[in-house]
Amino acid sequence: MFRIRRIYDTNTPINLKAFTQVQKILREQFDLIQDSEIDKLPDLLKNPLKYRFRSILFVADNIKGDVSGFALLLHAPDLDFCYLDYISTAKHFTGRGIGGALYSRVREETVLLQSKGLFFECLPDDPLLCKDPIVIKQNKARLRFYEKYGASPIINTEYETPVKPDGDNPPYLVVDTFGKDVKFKKEEMRQIVRAILERKYPDVCNKDYVNKVVDSINDESIQFRALKYIESKKIEAITKITLPSDKLISLVYNNKHALHHVKERGYVESPVRVTTILKSLNKTNFFNNIDPRHFGEHHITAVHDREFFEYLQKVCSMIPDNESVYPYVFPIRNNARPPKDLPMRAGYYCIDTFTPLNKNAYLAARAAVDCALTAAQSIVEGSYLAYALVRPPGHHAERNVFGGFCYFNSTAIAAHYLSQYGKVAILDIDYHHGNGHQTIFYNRNDVLTISIHGHPRFAYPFFSGFSEEDGENMGKGFNFNYPLPENLATDKYLEILKKAIQQINKFEPKFLVVALGLDTARGDPTGTWNLDAKDFEQVGKFIGELPYSTLFVQEGGYKTKTIGKNIRSFFKGVWDGSFL
Repeated sequence: MFRIRRIYDTNTPINLKAFTQVQKILREQFDLIQDSEIDKLPDLLKNPLKYRFRSILFVADNIKGDVSGFALLLHAPDLDFCYLDYISTAKHFTGRGIGGALYSRVREETVLLQSKGLFFECLPDDPLLCKDPIVIKQNKARLRFYEKYGASPIINTEYETPVKPDGDNPPYLVVDTFGKDVKFKKEEMRQIVRAILERKYPDVCNKDYVNKVVDSINDESIQFRALKYIESKKIEAITKITLPSDKLISLVYNNKHALHHVKERGYVESPVRVTTILKSLNKTNFFNNIDPRHFGEHHITAVHDREFFEYLQKVCSMIPDNESVYPYVFPIRNNARPPKDLPMRAGYYCIDTFTPLNKNAYLAARAAVDCALTAAQSIVEGSYLAYALVRPPGHHAERNVFGGFCYFNSTAIAAHYLSQYGKVAILDIDYHHGNGHQTIFYNRNDVLTISIHGHPRFAYPFFSGFSEEDGENMGKGFNFNYPLPENLATDKYLEILKKAIQQINKFEPKFLVVALGLDTARGDPTGTWNLDAKDFEQVGKFIGELPYSTLFVQEGGYKTKTIGKNIRSFFKGVWDGSFL
């Protein structure tokens, strides 16, 4: 069994393994390709428009990352066409349906990019252009394969003119219009052909040759060669496109969150928040639902103190059903000797009086961690975008402190998990300061922490989130706070978001983790700002345009009447930004 997936970067071991195997296939299957061309492939992915094409790499691999084939697609957004640069199986993998699956995925991507046609070169089946009968036989087989999809060479041009006068086997320019009756005008085709020759072959095709080929395109409506090998009724046209699984956002959700339901009047962190979000997202086709896995507690204690972890586990287990313990005594004068009585000890580990402990708080928080780690693991396994829809939230939980409805810091735990594979940036866009991320990573330089929030002079948690807090020791300069006014224009918010994005790009992380708070919305009972659905879409687009594998972890957001619409708009922006 194999899967087809897109490789966005080489930041994870499985992607790096796949990319190395792609380079090996290129060297084995394409004798004439220069090492310099193969060596620049990582740069093509990292800087997709550097060579005036947006490079898109697909691989056929198994769950272990063993690659059996690949396709490299080039997208020219300025001219609305795609060019298939390479498609190949590995040695000993021909005839297993891999080439067809890869080509079908390339066609789907081209349609999703709203390109008018998929262009590529195919060697000729004409004895006047190819002298070797064995090679002609191979060329015929390739053209027959592409004819199944309705792809055919353009005619009445000099595209198949050898670059050198004595050259043999010059390629046709083949076009796949996905079974549709697409017309290309003369000037349009001239621009496309010039782009192919100049961008793809700058060291091979000189100016005179390019002009000669381009000037030979004289038909007002471009003509295609009639099908020679396949009957037109057998063409595999694309009539309806569904989003490929490798393009979907991995969504991890666990209904164990509903166990933690504090039914007291005014407690806004309720299960309806998450069910409303899920219901809204199910109206889109952006997501691929993944069941949460269970992860060991060592992932939590890598971020939180063990004594704190064990306290939450033990105290929650001993609280009677349907009862809650609220901290009300805090060790200001002596925080070195916690009380023996576990419920009384709550204030030793908490920063407020409104975050209760109860029978299910630990279970729900533990399940939230599993969701966040599952989403992070999906990034490691090749997903480009992942979303952990969790509650309770986590970004106020510090190494040995809970509060602000937060018990375990799921976002920080997931970020630490990803940090074993490279640098991580955390962008917290919740209305309230992400004090948990800040304190946990305050002395580290491999995790950049950024928080955009209401100023602590009026917004929870009040004691942190000031702009001068920028890290300590090795972490000096790797923590950024943007405390903002109580009344804030959306334009100002977006301006600050752009500054935060500049800091992320300067840091050049391998992964981005977004603490996704929606309490910046108009009318949220815990915030004072006025972002609406169109604003959230713009925020999502700015974040989606960043060239990093990104994990979103749900934090706050308490206006249930608009939270569904806002989250849907946010991810529409992410989608548009990521896959333009």
